[in-house]
Amino acid sequence: MEAKLIALGVETFQIALYLALPGLLVGMLLGLAVSIFQATTQINEMTLSFIPKIIGVVIIIVLTMPWMLNEITDFSIHVFSMIPEFIE
Repeated sequence: MEAKLIALGVETFQIALYLALPGLLVGMLLGLAVSIFQATTQINEMTLSFIPKIIGVVIIIVLTMPWMLNEITDFSIHVFSMIPEFIE
């Protein structure tokens, strides 16, 4: 019983990481690109760093939404199918 709960917890963290990874990677890469651009041009405008990251993350979330929804649905079905095992 405890092994199943631990496995479920590990799987939960894996799903959370997989779902967060595309947005985090795009935000990190766009932040790096904007930082390099700001360093080379010596433009230190604060809004210049936020707007591309926000737009990039929104675009990647919209593009990966079907995949994310499929992953969440599969995981939810898996968790709900395990409920009878934990009730015993």
